[in-house]
Amino acid sequence: MASENPQHATENPQSAAGLPPTLLDLTTYLLSRVGKAARGRFAERLAERGLRLWDMAVLAALADFGPQAQRDLVRRLAIDPSDLAKVADQLAAAGYVERARDQADRRRVSVSVTDAGRALLAELDAQARAVQDEVLAPLDAGERRTLQELLLRVHLGMAERRGGL
Repeated sequence: MASENPQHATENPQSAAGLPPTLLDLTTYLLSRVGKAARGRFAERLAERGLRLWDMAVLAALADFGPQAQRDLVRRLAIDPSDLAKVADQLAAAGYVERARDQADRRRVSVSVTDAGRALLAELDAQARAVQDEVLAPLDAGERRTLQELLLRVHLGMAERRGGL
């Protein structure tokens, strides 16, 4: 059997993976598998701190784009409004974001990142990059840049067709 012969597995990585070559020939399938594994590894690291991916997404959006109305964050991150409210509540309770009523429109809640939130985001970014390094270990620096550029191009092309990110 191919799986019992390491030399054969090296010659045919598709056999080593134990998956049908038909699936391994689909880039979208490979993206899904790699993405799921990477997301799981990073989610585990976040869970150790009592955090989730949405927590980092909200902190990153606030750090990158500045204070925003909660409803604008909902649109930007494509998150359910009630889910965003829960994330913002938890981040505010921990001191990572501040929420305030807009003085011009009391119905509007503005969210901003605190210094503690920026520090947390820097730590989470470092952890995300460590997971990224683990996942992309088989690639050299040039291949990683190429992969990033290609994936970004695909992402932006999909967003353009959908009418937004």
